[in-house]
Amino acid sequence: MAKMWIHTARRKFGGFIINNFLSGLDWSYLTNKLMIIIPALLCITFHELSHGFVAYKLGDNTAKDEGRLTLNPIKHIDVIGLAMMIFAGFGWAKPVPVNMNNFKNPKTGMAVTALAGPVSNLLLSAFVLFFYGLAAGSVGNTAALGNVWLQMLFTTAYLSCMLAVFNLLPIPPLDGSKILFSLLPERQYYKLMQYERYGMIILLVIILTGSLSTYLSTGVGWVFDRLFVIAQWSAGLIS
Repeated sequence: MAKMWIHTARRKFGGFIINNFLSGLDWSYLTNKLMIIIPALLCITFHELSHGFVAYKLGDNTAKDEGRLTLNPIKHIDVIGLAMMIFAGFGWAKPVPVNMNNFKNPKTGMAVTALAGPVSNLLLSAFVLFFYGLAAGSVGNTAALGNVWLQMLFTTAYLSCMLAVFNLLPIPPLDGSKILFSLLPERQYYKLMQYERYGMIILLVIILTGSLSTYLSTGVGWVFDRLFVIAQWSAGLIS
């Protein structure tokens, strides 16, 4: 009898603690972050997979051999980069390993591989905005579930555009630096590539201080607005 009473008391007390804990959570905050995390994982996965796939097609099997030609987001997550994307607005994924020596033309191969990431994100953004335009016309303003999905689509499109613009910055190890450096003579190119690892420190300082946030936001907004207009026009032709 005593054991049954203790068991009942524990269950009720445990339920009381859990209910109070759950009621104390800011569910709107958690929901908003979840609405960012899922699109962010999709965007960085698409970005890195594109790098690896293009490198593979150009003759480098490194990414394939390390299991990076996959849609599994866990393979592509950089914890700090993902956190930065969620809380600071700009972030990155775990870089896909590329051995430029496997390319027929190392500099050109590296530049094309680097460009594949931002281009894939712009295409993803345009595609999602196109689908957003189609879906928005068929979802009523009072359809709560529908509005959640529309918000998820819009967030995915914006984050994908943001990731593309951010990665085009000519700061190592971002894609823009690899594209820009490929225009340099051989000697300067390989010399600068040796200091690529130190660019991450500069990148973190820029993000944490927000020194380029205004320019980045303006650039992202400019590109996104044009993608939005084109996608909505295309969707209007079908709907």
